[in-house]
Amino acid sequence: MLRLDGRSVAWLIPAVLGLYAAAAGASPPDSTAALPPLDSTTSLLVVAPHPDDETLCCAGVIQRVLRAGGRATVVWITSGDASYLDLLLLDKTLVRSAARQRDLAARRMREARAATALLGVGADRQLFLGYPDRGVLALLADHHDAVFTSRFTAAAAVPYPEALSYGHAYTGADLERDFAAVLERVRPTLVLAPSPRDSHPDHRAAALLTLRALASRDAPPALRCWIVHGGEGWPSPRELSPGLPLTRAPLLQGVPLAAFGLTPAEEDLKLAAIRAYATQLRTLAPFLLAFVRTTESFSAAP
Repeated sequence: MLRLDGRSVAWLIPAVLGLYAAAAGASPPDSTAALPPLDSTTSLLVVAPHPDDETLCCAGVIQRVLRAGGRATVVWITSGDASYLDLLLLDKTLVRSAARQRDLAARRMREARAATALLGVGADRQLFLGYPDRGVLALLADHHDAVFTSRFTAAAAVPYPEALSYGHAYTGADLERDFAAVLERVRPTLVLAPSPRDSHPDHRAAALLTLRALASRDAPPALRCWIVHGGEGWPSPRELSPGLPLTRAPLLQGVPLAAFGLTPAEEDLKLAAIRAYATQLRTLAPFLLAFVRTTESFSAAP
């Protein structure tokens, strides 16, 4: 069994990217970033590290796939249970407890269901895994077999009954098995996942998880990457700016990008879905609303 430490992840991501590219029959630097045709045969899987990521970066594509008669599924790796600032503003208390953090996750999961339902995603295609917020990279790097305990929720196993993996241990091995089960269930033809260049560790870990899983498949689906934490001050301007395209993230300099254009109606529905995330809007409104643009941006695995 291959074991990783934190330093190994830095060189493993490029290696896995190369494996995926070889399996897909393409070389990452030469691959087109454009999305494949979206039609009634499309089975889209959006891999979201936290509730809201799927809407920020993929709401337009989700709508387009569903309108074409295809299928759209979202899998959330975590339930967003590690935000102390959210609790401070919502509960107006400096006391942090495991119970409050789990309550926060329950709120965020409800918001995720509401947001994706607005986009047209059915309840049976809203899939939560429930792994630890701000702990995903640790699972893949240092806790493949050893159990990880969240310092936020005090959980060592998935604590959310509504999660697909309720009760599964917080280990990299369990996470990989659960993610593989999602791929078997959804059988995607297109996967939209975080970029390994994203500055948030959970996003980088979700990228690595996806790349590993797809590289091991005989016929990997098309993979495109998106980014949320793309560099200082991005997206700019940091405010609701309908009618403007999304600019290139600083962390994606040199990476071929494709812009996916949204219609005004798709842009409006994306805004409505983001507004369903009331918890996050209390603390991050300018940042979240800055993703309401005329385009969404995707890269091939860089």
